[in-house]
Amino acid sequence: MEKQIYGYARVSSKEQNERRQLLALAAFFVPEGNIYVDKISGKDFRRPKYNRLIKKLKAGDVLAVQSIDRLGRNYDEIIEQWRFITKEKGADIVILDMPLLDTRQKERDLTGTFISDLVLQILSYVAQTERENIHKRQAEGIAAAKEKGIHFGRKGKPLPKGFEETVLRWRAKEIKLNEALQILGIGHTYFFKHAKHFGKD
Repeated sequence: MEKQIYGYARVSSKEQNERRQLLALAAFFVPEGNIYVDKISGKDFRRPKYNRLIKKLKAGDVLAVQSIDRLGRNYDEIIEQWRFITKEKGADIVILDMPLLDTRQKERDLTGTFISDLVLQILSYVAQTERENIHKRQAEGIAAAKEKGIHFGRKGKPLPKGFEETVLRWRAKEIKLNEALQILGIGHTYFFKHAKHFGKD
């Protein structure tokens, strides 16, 4: 069976554009029908199009990816996938923006192979570290915003009109609880959740 050239592209969300990756794969002469695109996070390899592509790969085929972080962002899993594709499947991988990462160059000497393996491990590590740093910066940003009083998530609905006045009348025993609930048109849980903010010094 004729050897095939496949291409894989990935963006993290449906809003992102994979055009730059597709152009790079087209320049490598990957047939349009052999290009697989996932619009999903690169944190692991549970990706529908990627897994479909891997099932098609056979010995002698070539898998082209624009950059190592498009393959994935988890250091251990990138190394494992690389081993699976090149050793078990017997296919080749070409990282287009990193010429050293091209397993077709089987005529390289031992030093060349060692450098290629080393570069792969370094780049995989950098990809994962960057992902972890992004998450860390996001968490720090959210924490800083909360300290400034900025709240995230859906905004709560405003309190019923006259809520504070009704709570104060209830605390002063001018009206009973059921009367207060009826005036405000709310239930016990909502009332007590917000009543604690009013009428207590």
